[in-house]
Amino acid sequence: MRRALIIVDVQKDFCEGGSIPVKGGAGRAAAIADLVERADGQYAFVVATRDHHIDPGDHFSENPDFQNSFPVHCVVGSGGGEFHPAFAPAVDAGLVDEVVFKGAHSASKSGFEGFTKDGTTLSDWLKARDVTDLDVVGIATDHCVKATALDGVRAGFTVRVLLDYTAGVAAGTTRTALDELRRADVALSGEPVVA
Repeated sequence: MRRALIIVDVQKDFCEGGSIPVKGGAGRAAAIADLVERADGQYAFVVATRDHHIDPGDHFSENPDFQNSFPVHCVVGSGGGEFHPAFAPAVDAGLVDEVVFKGAHSASKSGFEGFTKDGTTLSDWLKARDVTDLDVVGIATDHCVKATALDGVRAGFTVRVLLDYTAGVAAGTTRTALDELRRADVALSGEPVVA
């Protein structure tokens, strides 16, 4: 077994003060930074995903449904697209091995829809390093964390979501997401922060 930590979208726009804030996002950003700093060899690799929108079409809407369409967020070059300041020092310290950018021209909720700077998919990057197991954390439990975990299973990885390091948008959609994850044989550990 070789385990990697996948950190999903811990960005300013998804935390308090951002364009589509998730309650508890800033606290999760700090907790995830702490998890990475004290991992002490628990993970062979640490990968962070980033929403990285250029023109994602109808994913941006003035009248969003908050399922498929959302207010403008994480635009390339914007402050909101940057890692949250509670998490960014872990990246700056070199504790994150790779960053995967997703959603330049689409919604791309899953980290498995994204690419590294050299164009490698997340699945190919992990498999090239003989990773077999994934722990998934980040924002939001009921959207991009869920999508990333489900795609991880589809790609052949054994996946666990560490709920103590996630934040959900709403109680109802988070419960539904957790049910979907259980049905897909994703292991769940801890309790999510939910608005």
